[in-house]
Amino acid sequence: MRRMLVLTAGILSIVSLSPSFAASPTVAYPQTQRGSVSDSKFGVTVPDPYRWLEQDVRTTPEVKAWVDAENQATAKVLDTLPQRDAIRDRLTKLWNFEKYGVPVKEGGRTFYLHNSGLQNQFVLYVQDTPDAAARVLLDPNGWSQDGATALAEWSPSHDGKHLAYAVQDGGTDWRTVKVLDVAGGKVEPDEIRWVKFSDLAWNGDGSGFFYARYAAPAQGAEFQSTNLDQTVYFHRLGTPQETDRKVYATPDKPNLVHSIETTDDGRYLVICSSEGTDGRCQVAVIDLRAAEWTPRLVVSGFDDRFILVGSRDDTLFFQTDRAAPRYRLVALDAARAGEPRFDEVVPQAASAIEGASLVGGKLIVTYMEDAKSAVRLFDEAGHAQGMIELPGIGSVRGFGGRENDPETYYSFSSFNLPPTVYRYDVASGRSTVYKRPDVPFDAADYVVSQVFYPSKDGTRIPMFLAHRKDVDITKPHPTLLYGYGGFNVPLLPSFSVTRLAWMQMGGVFALANLRGGGEYGKDWHDGGRLMKKQNVFDDFIAAGEYLVKSHVTTPAQLAVLGESNGGLLIGAVVNQRPDLFAAALPAVGVMDMLRFDQFTAGRFWVDDYGNPAEEAHFRNLLSFSPYHNIKGGKDYPAILVTTADTDDRVVPGHSFKYAAALQAAKIGPKPHLIRIETRAGHGSGKPTDKIIAEYADMWAFIGFYTGLTR
Repeated sequence: MRRMLVLTAGILSIVSLSPSFAASPTVAYPQTQRGSVSDSKFGVTVPDPYRWLEQDVRTTPEVKAWVDAENQATAKVLDTLPQRDAIRDRLTKLWNFEKYGVPVKEGGRTFYLHNSGLQNQFVLYVQDTPDAAARVLLDPNGWSQDGATALAEWSPSHDGKHLAYAVQDGGTDWRTVKVLDVAGGKVEPDEIRWVKFSDLAWNGDGSGFFYARYAAPAQGAEFQSTNLDQTVYFHRLGTPQETDRKVYATPDKPNLVHSIETTDDGRYLVICSSEGTDGRCQVAVIDLRAAEWTPRLVVSGFDDRFILVGSRDDTLFFQTDRAAPRYRLVALDAARAGEPRFDEVVPQAASAIEGASLVGGKLIVTYMEDAKSAVRLFDEAGHAQGMIELPGIGSVRGFGGRENDPETYYSFSSFNLPPTVYRYDVASGRSTVYKRPDVPFDAADYVVSQVFYPSKDGTRIPMFLAHRKDVDITKPHPTLLYGYGGFNVPLLPSFSVTRLAWMQMGGVFALANLRGGGEYGKDWHDGGRLMKKQNVFDDFIAAGEYLVKSHVTTPAQLAVLGESNGGLLIGAVVNQRPDLFAAALPAVGVMDMLRFDQFTAGRFWVDDYGNPAEEAHFRNLLSFSPYHNIKGGKDYPAILVTTADTDDRVVPGHSFKYAAALQAAKIGPKPHLIRIETRAGHGSGKPTDKIIAEYADMWAFIGFYTGLTR
């Protein structure tokens, strides 16, 4: 039975219609020029007819003309979809509530992000004292006419007098760093350019901060050239960037990217350098009180992950997976001469550690228990001190602070609960609500549950289901299945207005915790990367099969969504099982697995994907690369590819080439479209109005092809 979504009394609901309600829209695809380019490696010739679409859309007229033609063709289809305007209106109404970030305290001041509801960008506020009214410190909503210039990373000095902050324009990963005088609200003349993938770490006396940047790229290559030789500098306030002090560089290892952090007292700079994205790093420590800032290597090689948790005097606490695939906490005496020694403080447990901090003399450790947050407390010697009770199935963020702080802040959210910010008093162990949003829906109207299903090889995979409580999931309903499965990234229950809108429409939302993620630690990640990447696709396909077998949905009602590495996931599984899905949304995906390492940050991803220059990896990558494995002669689901012209993380050429190949293949009558956003990047910094417009298109598209809006 096909269904149609209607707007009644301000609530999206479902009414049944006959199966003959509407036919699939007719699509006239633009003519895309096919080139004759091909590559030969290891005895294999691989055609790449759309390589010309890798060129930068902003500087290449031919690519710009193709983008314009594709957007016009896509708009003609999207404009015919019923109830798109109703979905956009509902998204707008759902989005319109106050949102708060987790506060940061420095020098007696409290800093936090706030959005009044529909502002394109979050605004940074500060409270000068606990009793003072909060005031606006930075409002990026006036930085550009289209709302696409965002406040990115920000960090107050330890004394709370200055703020270093990064400006992100049009979604790019490049940052321009500036400095603000907190008391007067004046932007200082300091300006630092060509910063990317960098922390902002203040020294102890507030005279300056550390950051990492790249050399200025060649003109015209800013958004495509590979990023090499990241270098750590110290910027002294009031001085030009040209005089910044070089602190740490690895010219013999140009692929390294450096994470930087200063200890609570400002004495030590800790630099964790990794070759890729999975966190395996070498660690250098610099004593900033010494006359010469000489790095001391305390972890050599790239075999294990080390994350600074906190410090007390010369003792540095780290989270590590060395000899502990689910992580443990260890301590290093940074002042001790001789061979570095890490002493275990909190041992590995049955559940993986997601993060930890040292606040008020307590180690606050967040665990992932079957992909749900649990928080345990320990003293600095590692003795258990109880737990922090959480409201239910969900995830927590925050717990920042210093070793002697009496309090910390954290947020809790779930699929049906937007983030509520809590203040936690360390001495009493009591949590109190600091900021709770007043939302335009009732969380009690929705149900969140967890199931487990077997993958192809029998591995037990967790999956969350969320839906309106009046939706009977023992009977098939339009369902949206989401996954990621890569880079050690865990997916825990968290809130999204867009997901809630889908559920409010009557759809079921499913999130599968695939291998390749970090939900169960190192082994779970390793089980879905490199030569085992196919496990990720098998896990996702098995999730779809479970939903069908359990009568939650049917192949005619099942849509799938994935972003970035998840876009690769969707492209791969659609090629492998086009019969299982009615509609697919591959977003900002890595679609050409033979050339991903040739652009911007792609070289970092060889840790997860493998190196296309090595034969074993080349053959494995070719076996699932979405661009190279489109199979003509089979009916594919309806596909709406989404990307953005300023995406310099996963360059849009991936999606351009994939969409062109889809449209050229004989894969059935359903539309295979691409939606290309302008003045937007990989996702961060995207203004609210662009997000609402994009998801209205996406939900209308998959709703139409799963029967939710018919």
